[in-house]
Amino acid sequence: MPRFAMTIVRHGETRFNKEKILQGQGMDEPLSDTGFKQAAAAGQFLNNVHFTHAFSSDLTRTKQTMHGILEKSKFCKDMAVKYDSRLRERVKLRGKDFFDFICQLILGKTGQKEDILPGPPSSSLETCLADIFPLGKSISELDSDSGMPGLAASVLVVSHGAYMRSLFGYLLSDLKCSLPATLSKFELSSVSPNTGISVFIIDVEEGREPTVQCVCMNLQEHLNGVTDTR
Repeated sequence: MPRFAMTIVRHGETRFNKEKILQGQGMDEPLSDTGFKQAAAAGQFLNNVHFTHAFSSDLTRTKQTMHGILEKSKFCKDMAVKYDSRLRERVKLRGKDFFDFICQLILGKTGQKEDILPGPPSSSLETCLADIFPLGKSISELDSDSGMPGLAASVLVVSHGAYMRSLFGYLLSDLKCSLPATLSKFELSSVSPNTGISVFIIDVEEGREPTVQCVCMNLQEHLNGVTDTR
C-alpha cells in the first residue's frame, strides 16, 4: 500500500485578485508584482522539500507560480512540470478525476512514463517535509503499526482557489479526510489565500478508497515578509 504526500499551492496574486474581481478560466491573467513575490516566498519556504512530481494548471498565473517555486528549489529546479487543464476546473467531478489520476499514477496504473528527477530514499522525502510541516505522528505512528514503508512520492500541485475548495470538499466529505485538531471550521470553509499551502498524506491501495490525512490547510506563514505592491 503506497503512501505519498501531496502539497497543493494556490497561485500568486493577480491584478484581478487585488481588485476583488472573480476570474474564471476565460481570464488568463498573469501574476501581479506582489504575486511574483508571493511565489518566490513560497519557493523559498519549500526549497528543501524534494518533490518527485509537479503538476500545474495550464493557465499563466499557475505556470508562473510553479516556476517561482521551482527556481528556488535545491533539488527540483530542472523538474519537468505536467500542465493539466483539469486543475483549472471548479467542478467537483474534475477535482475527483485529477485526484484519482494521481492515485493511479502512484499505484503505477496510468501506463505513462513520467519525466521525474531521481528521488531520494522515502525516509528523506518524509524528513524534508517534517522539517517545515507539522507532520507529528501522522506518518511514524502508521509506519510502526503497519510496518509499511515510507513515502513513495512527494507531489507538488499548483492550482486555483475554486478548484482547491472543490477538491478539499471531496477529500473531507467523500473520503472522510482526518484533520489536525488545530484546524478551525472557518479554515475548512474559507478560500485559500494566494500561495496558501496545504499538505495531505495519502495511502492508496488497489480496489479501495484512498485514506487521506490533512497535515495543514491554507498555510501562509511564508507571506509574513511579503508586502503588497500598489
